[in-house]
Amino acid sequence: MKKTVGTGLFALLVAVLLSLAPLAAQAQCTMCKTQVESARTEKDSYDTSGLNKGIVYLMTIPYLLIGTVGYLWYRNSHKKK
Repeated sequence: MKKTVGTGLFALLVAVLLSLAPLAAQAQCTMCKTQVESARTEKDSYDTSGLNKGIVYLMTIPYLLIGTVGYLWYRNSHKKK
């Protein structure tokens, strides 16, 4: 049982560290990429530097919330036993 919990926590830690690593993420959805490219052709001074970081930020919040709820559920279910 402890080995399974340890493995799960290790996997969670690795996933969090990889999601925080400063990698060149290509997280642009098709709609976002199209909008940026069309805006860039219309305006030469359009700033697109924060688009990928914003998309990644918006993706991580639901995963953190689901992980927190899952952890609390796991902790409360094992408290009753």
